[in-house]
Amino acid sequence: MELFEGNRALFDGLAAETRWDWTQRYPVIRISFSDGVLHSRAELDRRIAEILRLNRETLGVPLSAEIHADDLTSNFADLIRQTRHHHGARAVVLIDEHDKPILDNITDPDTARVMRDGLNNLTDLTIDPAYSALCGYTDQDVDTVFAPELHGLDRDEIRRWYNGYNWLGTSVYNPFDLLLLFRNRSFQPYWFETGTPTFLVELLSQRQQFTPDLGRLHAAESLLSTFDVDYIASEALLFQAGYLTIDTSRTIPGRREFTLKYPNLEVQASLNDSLLQQLCGRPGIPGRQISRLYDLLVARDVAGLEPLFHAFFATIPHDWYRSNDIARFEGYYASVFYSHFAALGLDIRVEDATNHGRIDMTVLFEGQVWIFEFKVVELAPKGEALQQIRDRGYADKYRARGEPIHLVGVEFSRDSRNIVGFRFEQLSNDMTSLS
Repeated sequence: MELFEGNRALFDGLAAETRWDWTQRYPVIRISFSDGVLHSRAELDRRIAEILRLNRETLGVPLSAEIHADDLTSNFADLIRQTRHHHGARAVVLIDEHDKPILDNITDPDTARVMRDGLNNLTDLTIDPAYSALCGYTDQDVDTVFAPELHGLDRDEIRRWYNGYNWLGTSVYNPFDLLLLFRNRSFQPYWFETGTPTFLVELLSQRQQFTPDLGRLHAAESLLSTFDVDYIASEALLFQAGYLTIDTSRTIPGRREFTLKYPNLEVQASLNDSLLQQLCGRPGIPGRQISRLYDLLVARDVAGLEPLFHAFFATIPHDWYRSNDIARFEGYYASVFYSHFAALGLDIRVEDATNHGRIDMTVLFEGQVWIFEFKVVELAPKGEALQQIRDRGYADKYRARGEPIHLVGVEFSRDSRNIVGFRFEQLSNDMTSLS
């Protein structure tokens, strides 16, 4: 906005200072749907009418006498025409959070459908490498422009917390996060806390999303650009809402495919924290559990994991199980386990490939390797989870690291809805202890 309005002083020393024609100024029409939640088309229309009125006041452009303010299409078209005529230059229209009214109602397709706009023939720059760094700060920006702000802050932690958004070009930081970090001098999920994605968490729960898959989803390019409110794929929704970004891409005959990932620690930890609250039906429980899990990992207390997770499943109300289908699918128990670790932002490898099969979950933390295998049984534990880790030599992949390795087999019962088997081994310096 400031660029188009010709406010050169704000760009002194930046790339735009010598690359922009400062003799030309453009009037800007700014439209934003970022504030509040709109629950109906009538509310949306009133918001649009108010936005257009405020733009007319700012730009000094009255509504033409023959047009009624509630005729939004004519009102908007008239605003653009009058603005160009009044200011002698083409109007620039900036629309922010245009999809928010849809996303806020995505679990109610009828309402979401009437919230759609009719824009077409647009040029989508989302995955154009030339514009990858357009909406964020690069590492170079942080180390140069923001160099005076870095004193006293861990540079690697800044990168881990807020960098990682990528659209086939240079990875960028979330600007909102960085500016608040520099002001407050503490690492917090600033962007995530501006609006916890209740709609997204509920939708993933309804679809019985296997949460360990969230950091490694695959999608075709055509899927990511789809926004069908009657059924928008989870991959597309997570990508378009900013909770997943591009990790790798490949081109095969007739299509381009992407592997998606969490952009950074903030999103991974915060999203899984929210998912845990949905998975257990009681928002207050996960926070205490996650904190205790961290203490157990630091203390290398493998045995302590069993009562921790047993207590977690035991606190879930029976009424919640009766009213939620998600607890009936096999991935539910592993999802709960995974999201606890993911909420700590740990280095997690899901379906970790080895020469003899895939490990359900590997966690690398403070010089320790944790290998987990999960099984769902009817009633009694069978000891198969730990035995599979042994038989397939899963630990061999990590022996060269020279770090202690913990093998953990966990068995869940559909009947009791809890852990019924928990066995582990600790491998260290060729010595093994079994429990």
